[in-house]
Amino acid sequence: MTENLQNTTPENERIKELISRLNRASEAYYGGREELISNYEWDSLFDELSELEKKTGIIYPDSPTVRVSSERMFASDGTDSGLTAGEGEEDLSGNRREVHEYQALSLAKTKSVSELIEWADERPVYVSYKLDGLTLVLTYDDGELSKIVTRGNGTVGNNITILKDAIDGFPKKISYKGHLVVRGEATISYTDFELINALSSDDEGQYANPRNLASGTLSLDDPDKVRERHVCFNAFTLVHIDEEIRNWGDRMKWLEKEGFTVVPHERCEASEIPGAVERFTKRVEDGDFDIPVDGLVICYEDTVYAAGGSVTGHHATRAGLAFKWADVSADTTLRYVEWSCAASTISPVAVFEPVRLEGTTVSRASLCNLSEMARLGIREGCTLSVIKANKIIPKCIAAKGGKEAVVPPEKCPVCGADTRIRESEKSGTRTLHCENPDCAAKQSKKFERFVSKQGLDIDGLSIQTMIRFMNERYIASFPDIYRLKDHADAIRGLEGFGEKSAANILDAIERSRNVKAVNLIFALCIPMIGLDAAKKLVGALSFEGFLERLHKGEGFEDIDGIGQEKSGQILKWAETEANSGMLRDLLTELTVTDTGKKESSGGKCEGLTFVITGDVHTFKNRDELKAYIESEGGKTAGSVSGKTSFLINNDATSNSTKNRKAKELGVPILTEEEFLSEFGNRG
Repeated sequence: MTENLQNTTPENERIKELISRLNRASEAYYGGREELISNYEWDSLFDELSELEKKTGIIYPDSPTVRVSSERMFASDGTDSGLTAGEGEEDLSGNRREVHEYQALSLAKTKSVSELIEWADERPVYVSYKLDGLTLVLTYDDGELSKIVTRGNGTVGNNITILKDAIDGFPKKISYKGHLVVRGEATISYTDFELINALSSDDEGQYANPRNLASGTLSLDDPDKVRERHVCFNAFTLVHIDEEIRNWGDRMKWLEKEGFTVVPHERCEASEIPGAVERFTKRVEDGDFDIPVDGLVICYEDTVYAAGGSVTGHHATRAGLAFKWADVSADTTLRYVEWSCAASTISPVAVFEPVRLEGTTVSRASLCNLSEMARLGIREGCTLSVIKANKIIPKCIAAKGGKEAVVPPEKCPVCGADTRIRESEKSGTRTLHCENPDCAAKQSKKFERFVSKQGLDIDGLSIQTMIRFMNERYIASFPDIYRLKDHADAIRGLEGFGEKSAANILDAIERSRNVKAVNLIFALCIPMIGLDAAKKLVGALSFEGFLERLHKGEGFEDIDGIGQEKSGQILKWAETEANSGMLRDLLTELTVTDTGKKESSGGKCEGLTFVITGDVHTFKNRDELKAYIESEGGKTAGSVSGKTSFLINNDATSNSTKNRKAKELGVPILTEEEFLSEFGNRG
């Protein structure tokens, strides 16, 4: 039975309400916008709608239980919108809309293992993860990737081929020259998700989950920004190939051979499905799988048989069956809201009475932003319903009761400066921000560089941990890291830290007190000064010489590979008392090794700096001449300055920039022959 458009019973009104809410949530979900409701809530409302439709026989054409996205769309009041799905839909990122060659229907879902066995119908199947990201469709012709299109509504998606070099997990060229269509999931790992959230300065605040982050990332039109977020494509279906490969597993092997990353999968008989489900589930629960998943999928080994099914509602009956884990929630009492400052955003975190979920005890969950707090109705002492989204991330899904509304802090928890609430023009999301541009939490990327392997190499001290310490007021500058031992007892008392983890961090910090000069200079985060420039500075001056020039405010442009721009950046950095004071403080905590200090060589070029320009004749090339000068205790530079001792130029009368500069500064100009006459030692 279909809809009775004149029906105004309470059940009918509730059906309309559910359809409207679910469709709005789906539009946001597939359109890359902030999620309106959690997966848990969506499933609950969907189940309620399904039961009401069965009970009443009222089924509207735009119901998410039956709607096929290529059909004409009706509103739940029975009126024809005049649009087919995909037409007239706004693309937030300005990407070109494109109709899929093969419709991307969704899979029917179940929470029952016995239904998986029944669906298999005694046929061999493959079990794989249902990855939680953004579905992409890749098309290849003549061995070249021709386009990438997002799933969109299943019929029409966004062409994002511009991002082809910014996404990992698939080849740009393949050996196969026919027509190929591959469908897969673009995901961001939990590790990258946590790091991006910690360093994000987006006014939208923290992302709710990796799937939301992946969707938002692929709506960007800047490949460089997308590349930074490590989006990876995981193929889960070979939609079309001109050749016949009947076995689904063989299709996955074929894709792997061509260079695709494919979803983890396992072949099993129908009777072996329960064991496979248990193994796949345990891997997620144990935290051994870093890619977000929201269930499992089974599909037939025989792809010809699978393709012979019919389409019921918006599902292809034999395409596959999705298994959703039974949702486990627990009620608990909010103790307080903790405010965590990271990058420019101060995010609320619910701290509640500990509860057991999915085999672990949880007592904290991010509330993302002020808008999410308001949506949930967070109040002091309220009762919270908590789940572990995708069996991993603790999430508050509902709040009831309580006393007064929780008021955002007027001062930053890290630096004590004033805070301000901002409202995003794009989404209306309200977030809290620190007004102090010098707040330590806004320097997160600098702290990440400081502890990196190229810097002080403090193993185990992640940026997330440092931000936690910043919010506890343990860290405000680099030297504070070496005084964390003074807070050892307090650290051991923090949630997530125990005797062993606290000891490991403090031991790693102690081990890093002996640092090479090159790594220390890199770790200081001086603009434009990376490892290579640090090596040139130490090699030319020694670390002591570097510090002496910093103290005197002398330039570094005479050092080969540094030049005026980098020299200016070093001096500008050192002129700031916050930087120079920090360095003085830091040096009291460290022992600097491999300083580049050399004993006097007694060479003929000892203590002199040479600049070489033009062609050389006696030496094979400039590099050989440079090597000779350095072997005799001298230094070479790339540009002429007041610190240059001699300019070597076989054409002393030329009007080159270096010649003019040397004459202007009174720097002697030597031909190669004159240089060898005075400094030569070649027999």
